[in-house]
Amino acid sequence: MNPGDPLSQLKDIHLPETGGFWPPAPGWWFLAALAMALVAVLVWLALRRRRRQRWLTLAKQELARLEQSATPAPHWFVQLNVLLKQAARERYPEAHPEALSGKDWTEFLLAHAPNDRIAQRPVVEALVASAWRPTVNLTPAQALAFVHLWLGGQKC
Repeated sequence: MNPGDPLSQLKDIHLPETGGFWPPAPGWWFLAALAMALVAVLVWLALRRRRRQRWLTLAKQELARLEQSATPAPHWFVQLNVLLKQAARERYPEAHPEALSGKDWTEFLLAHAPNDRIAQRPVVEALVASAWRPTVNLTPAQALAFVHLWLGGQKC
């Protein structure tokens, strides 16, 4: 090492410090914003679906309560009819099913039943007629099976 030589006093090349993880590059900001927007949309859709299906949950809870207190008494069948009317009003509001009665109500229930409408006709007619008859020609099990099917539970 020569003290008079200015080149001998130079230090070795220094590489720049590596950039840390913060702040992220613009692409990562865009990706994070896109992910947050996607999560927000999914949460919104889930809440909307839950709100729209709330009536079905409540109807199934009421049906479970009616199942526990099943009796062949006419007032029990009236409660089952009321449950069906409330569910029909929520599912098909444009048809105004709450105003239907008798044959029209029977036809409405059969028209919106999932499958095998011909076999269900006697059950539905007896269920609808039970509201004003002193004796019922239907067992609670038959009525409950139809209501489960109509609500979408497929329990028969």
